[in-house]
Amino acid sequence: MRIILIHVLRDAIYTHAVAYIQPAPLYKLSSRKKVGLEELAGSSNVIVNMSVEHVTAAFVVLLLLAFITEPISRLVRLPYSSVLVIAGYLASELAVMSGVDTGIRAENFHDLIFYVFIPVLVFESAYKINKNLLFENIIPIIILAVIGLLLTASLTAVGLYYGIAHPVGYPLIAALLTGSILAATDPVAVVARLREIGVPERLSVLLEGESLFNDATAIVLFGLFLSMALSLESSVTASGVIVEFMKIFFGGLATGLATGLTAGLANRAIKNTLMTGVLTLIVAYGSYLLAEELFEVSGVMSTLVAAIVMSVMLRKDSNENATLRNEYLWDVIGHIANATVFIIMGVTITLSMFEERWLAMLIAIGAVLIARAASTYGSLSLLGLLQKKPVDLRCQTVMVWGGLRGAVALALALSIPVTLDYWWTIQSIAFGVVLFTLFIQAPTIRLLVDKLGLRN
Repeated sequence: MRIILIHVLRDAIYTHAVAYIQPAPLYKLSSRKKVGLEELAGSSNVIVNMSVEHVTAAFVVLLLLAFITEPISRLVRLPYSSVLVIAGYLASELAVMSGVDTGIRAENFHDLIFYVFIPVLVFESAYKINKNLLFENIIPIIILAVIGLLLTASLTAVGLYYGIAHPVGYPLIAALLTGSILAATDPVAVVARLREIGVPERLSVLLEGESLFNDATAIVLFGLFLSMALSLESSVTASGVIVEFMKIFFGGLATGLATGLTAGLANRAIKNTLMTGVLTLIVAYGSYLLAEELFEVSGVMSTLVAAIVMSVMLRKDSNENATLRNEYLWDVIGHIANATVFIIMGVTITLSMFEERWLAMLIAIGAVLIARAASTYGSLSLLGLLQKKPVDLRCQTVMVWGGLRGAVALALALSIPVTLDYWWTIQSIAFGVVLFTLFIQAPTIRLLVDKLGLRN
């Protein structure tokens, strides 16, 4: 029986792997219709050409969906983010049936996420995070965000490469690209739920801090692997990769430090609560664009550091009322950005990827869970030997299960050029893993916390 089962699984893997050689159909995300390369290439200006009324109406619909789904999520006892994804998918299907063009395409989804939402989401998280706990736990956070992420990406890639077992349709570089995409965590849904439950704040800070720093690491790693896949670099050496990584990572850190200090000093001269709020918004986008477009370093790292520096300086220079008003402003901005991102994630879902790549998705889910467990338990257990206050094993378990994937993973997957034969497979895997984390891991985090007795 066991032998028969193994043969059946191998046949299924081979059947699906053979399909990876064939180029996948191109889909317009807004209409789900197959289109040619020429039409797809001309669709990148859709949002630019949309009328102001169309853009405004779309934004109002997004806000309305965000408003309606909150009480529904409480009623059905699902995480808010999961219900938002469902709402986005259903709304997009209704729009398609009604002949309405949402204006969202695979090629503009990346820019929409990275240039509109990521600066706000990173700034809001870094601005509001508990700075004392962040600095106390900076070593485990950096270990998880750099060494842990590299280990997760490597183990995931190995699991996928040997699990799919088709070097022609899914070569090693494809596995490495997928590993770098799936290594980045986005625990927004879990962190919000953990705060509601009332777990130790250190656990929330560890999860959120790791996510902030590992986004930057994952994006840099993905860029390096994509360059290799496209043969943009004739010879890639380990030393060259390390130098490039250090330049992008620490270049972003330096840019953010300079931006945050400049903004903090400017605020001392302004002494106006309303203008302080405006200044924080300028810094959120300005630090990101300076790093990405001018210095060609990590925009995520730049915005992260700028937010932390500016937050520390504002707390020293502003009164308590001004600080609370500014934090409330970022509560609203962050909530809108988070809700919009999850709705847009729902809009981008196509059912065909689940029909054609279901086995690859299952292999990826298993590989990611094993890699996450190995990197988290391994990194924190070894580090704990050198720490006075090591991270509790129960907290490590919650961190393993709470390492969700989200908008960053999808944005990276959707940015892969269609000239690579395996682009459809990588995108399908990314969607499968993201939806698994949102609909299986996020809803069950409360049960795990209760089982481990971690409530305050």
